[in-house]
Amino acid sequence: MSRNTKSRRSPLTAWLCTLDAEQLHRVLSNRPDAGAAPEPRALGELADRLQRPGSVAPAIRRLPLPCLQVAEALAALGETTSRSELAALLGVPGPQLDDTLAVLADHALVWADGDGRLHQAAALRQAWPAPLGLEPPLADLLPGQTSEDLRGMLSSLGLKPPATRQQRVTALLEQYGSAEWIAGIVAKAPTPTRELLERRARTKPVESRSWIVFGSPSPDVPAAARWAVARGLLVQDRHGFGPARMPAEVALALRGADWHAPFDPVPPLPALARVSAADVGRETASAAGDFGGHAAAVLAECAARPLTVLKSGGVGARELARVGKAVRCDEPTVRLVLETAQGSGLVTREGDRVLVTGAYDSWAEEEPAAQVAQLVGAWWQLPLTPTQSRDEDGKVLPALARTRACDGCVQARRGLLAALGCLPPGQGVAETADLGLLIDWHHPFAEQLPQDERPFATVIHEASLLGVLARGALSPLGAALGNVAELADQARQLMPPAVHGVRIGSDLTAVATGAPSARLTSLLDSLADREARGTASVWRFSTDSLRRAFDAGHDAPAIEADLAAIAGGPLPQALSYLITDTARRHGRVRVASAACVIHGLEPALLAEIVAHRKLAGLGLRQLAPTVLVGKASVAQALAALRANGYAPVAEAADGAVRIERTAPQRATPVPRPRARAGRPGTPAPPDLRSLASKLVGAPAELPLPDPDRGIPYDSDTEEIFGESAKHLPLADVRQLAHAVHTGEAIIIEYVDGSGAHTVRSLSALELDPPYLNAWCHLRDDARVFALSRILGVMPT
Repeated sequence: MSRNTKSRRSPLTAWLCTLDAEQLHRVLSNRPDAGAAPEPRALGELADRLQRPGSVAPAIRRLPLPCLQVAEALAALGETTSRSELAALLGVPGPQLDDTLAVLADHALVWADGDGRLHQAAALRQAWPAPLGLEPPLADLLPGQTSEDLRGMLSSLGLKPPATRQQRVTALLEQYGSAEWIAGIVAKAPTPTRELLERRARTKPVESRSWIVFGSPSPDVPAAARWAVARGLLVQDRHGFGPARMPAEVALALRGADWHAPFDPVPPLPALARVSAADVGRETASAAGDFGGHAAAVLAECAARPLTVLKSGGVGARELARVGKAVRCDEPTVRLVLETAQGSGLVTREGDRVLVTGAYDSWAEEEPAAQVAQLVGAWWQLPLTPTQSRDEDGKVLPALARTRACDGCVQARRGLLAALGCLPPGQGVAETADLGLLIDWHHPFAEQLPQDERPFATVIHEASLLGVLARGALSPLGAALGNVAELADQARQLMPPAVHGVRIGSDLTAVATGAPSARLTSLLDSLADREARGTASVWRFSTDSLRRAFDAGHDAPAIEADLAAIAGGPLPQALSYLITDTARRHGRVRVASAACVIHGLEPALLAEIVAHRKLAGLGLRQLAPTVLVGKASVAQALAALRANGYAPVAEAADGAVRIERTAPQRATPVPRPRARAGRPGTPAPPDLRSLASKLVGAPAELPLPDPDRGIPYDSDTEEIFGESAKHLPLADVRQLAHAVHTGEAIIIEYVDGSGAHTVRSLSALELDPPYLNAWCHLRDDARVFALSRILGVMPT
């Protein structure tokens, strides 16, 4: 068996062995992917998972600014360094680094060994191509030099070269360990060389490659550069490929003792203003109530008239404007409602339309607090900024069109919540625009949108619309984000229940103070026209609105009874008269199918219709005193008659009055594929506290499987992966085998036949040695992967 069976404890494993259960639980909480199923059985396996580049990268993206600054400084100093060297580089006393290093340790990115030296995760250095604008230290550059090159460097420096190559390397490293000595050598350099070195020391490597050398130093290289290369101040690849590189020690020495790496341990504090909990609660309730009302209106409009989707995908600006005009709210609010509703499963795209789903009917019956809580919770989980309306080129983005996740958008929301959470109790920012600086400090990888005139203005505005941000402070709704039960409870405490009654005035209006219930809204929308929304909703009764109600099958006694019930008393006389008069006129004229046939009981009324100038387009002619025929369709005749003040009804073929009630349109439920036995699609979250306790009592290392030595794999699948992908560590082998057994999705790093490295998200895995059949989400197709080309594995 070619797999290496020797076990060597890594520095990270040794450090993990010194942690107690609580400390280990903090590490697992910050790096939950390391504890994903199958659970690691030893600290050595946990260390392998924590060192994966695919695990380190997202952990870095969640760090606040000072942690990133310290991590970058450590990456510049090399694999291991002392606390004093780090403090000197940052220009701060050592104790000021304690809190930052503790956070990095809780993420298993940086830790101290028994001698106090700081170690860093192997993948941390890869996060910065040139940390602090520095290239690798001399120790990393000298292995590419021949022994003769090293001898030449020492001779040019006036030093006697030792006999062996290793001795020459050691001698150079000892000399270049002194910043004063480096400064002295540079001071002796010719003026062009000194200017070149000083310029290179303060310039990022990607910007400093003004000359590239192919081959050893030659006349093509500026003389100033040749002088520096000969002495190791610049190091050229021995084959001559690429530019000469400046060792980090040289750059730091030339920057001077007064230069320090940036370090901002204290967040910027904007101007604050005192706010009371009562004021925050009132503004939260007001904002959440307004948003809930707009959400109910937008989704009711979608239920009545499904949204049209652009050919390129998504709901365009014209359709968004139509909805906004219909429900009287602005475009960002419409976008926010649609995106959060889609995240909640209330709307979905079906063909060329966006329809509400069956879940909408249940949502519409909920109390306003439950409705808002569901949408606010969905906003917190969205992988994008829902109200982003412009791209980098200033082009309008349609709503419900973006499918790719935006991690920077997620970081912006997390940064806003962290920024609000760090404000002093009883204080809020005087200007919410100032929160942008705090967001950037807490989450430096947060994305600022092209449309933002002020930093993070879009996400701040969204939080204000939802009631997450109120009076410049974190609201109770914001504090409960991430906890579904607590969020619903806070919404119930803040928002009043739906109102079930209205006040009906003699001016033919009905006013509901507060959020109307679903039944009340449905009743009044069927009988009147909505004129206002918000703190108070206003409906107005008219002949047209009541005629629509009669068309839908209502009758006058039922309408009066329903309105009296919600008004809590008799109706105003003006409304009673309007209902009676509309009912009397309704149906006096009937329209039947033929091309169209219009008939009624009153010859004078039919004669009036025939003579009406505006109805000439219907091509009407009188067959009998009470019967007219026309060339227009039934729908056209009905529309024309109603537009000119008549109240016709449609007849079915059997002479019965046809009820014009529109059936609600809902998205067709998509049947979910039946899961195979024993293959749940969604893994249960691991119990990280229990796992931490197990690992504390487990051995640091487990022997690697080796059937030849009587150490078996846990399963035949693991053995197949172990034999076919010998370069994969055991942690990756176990994770891949677990994904095959359970049907869970997995992420792999893969090198294809052309040698290109890609990261693939796979599901529906089927093992067919030496291949793996799976659905590739990158290509959106079924693909076949050679096991020997899989370089790494990560849980989704």
